[in-house]
Amino acid sequence: RELLPPWLVIVAGLTGIVLLCVSTKDVPVAPLRTKYGIVLDAGPSRTILFIYQWTTTKANKTGVIKGCSSCPVQGLGVSSYSDSPQKAGKSLEPCLNWAQNEIPAEQHSQTPLYLGATASMRQLNLTHPILSDGLLAALTGTLKSSPFSFQGAQILSSPEEEAFNWVAVNYVLENFFKYDWQGQLVPSGKGVAGVLSVGGTSAQLTSELEEEKQAPEEGVRLQLYGQTHRVHTQLCPCHGAEQLRRRLLSLLIQ
Repeated sequence: RELLPPWLVIVAGLTGIVLLCVSTKDVPVAPLRTKYGIVLDAGPSRTILFIYQWTTTKANKTGVIKGCSSCPVQGLGVSSYSDSPQKAGKSLEPCLNWAQNEIPAEQHSQTPLYLGATASMRQLNLTHPILSDGLLAALTGTLKSSPFSFQGAQILSSPEEEAFNWVAVNYVLENFFKYDWQGQLVPSGKGVAGVLSVGGTSAQLTSELEEEKQAPEEGVRLQLYGQTHRVHTQLCPCHGAEQLRRRLLSLLIQ
């Protein structure tokens, strides 16, 4: 049996050492790029700007996000500016400027920006549609002037708003997916929860419909983490926090 020449053994050994060193030290693993998104929740009493972040990692074609930080807009809700819509847009500027410092400048143009208005704006749109259109136009003008990628400003319908609430609650409860002991995303194996949302004048119960024949026309269909969910909201009038408070006061007075 022929022995390998000493010089070849030395070269092979040095090559192995170099490969080991390069694989552990000289070839860094490219970090997943962090992306950002901004949502303005324009509620009845106030508006809050939320910043979210995520990476390219997805669970069954749906992104995995987390809340980053938030900025409460000074003043009341946007519907209170119905007589002076330009002030509504102006009120957003401090939080938009704050967001520019929170998000890296090179990602401003790639950061989606969206505003969703809820109950008070729905009411204003029913009673004074011209005023609500003027408010949305003023808000849109301010948001478009920011360096972010404006995606729209709209009044959410009640089913849409409650569907988003349902998604948020089940996402936080890890009912869609979870992390295993290796840190990998896997199906949670749990069922989804229903959500009872109590507002000022009414309450809304949002739940998933299991059978196709049960899905009403006004239901919302969602595709999340590889599964289809049919979500329906049942309105409970006169069961809001303010209505319950009035009932309690009435009983106390009696």
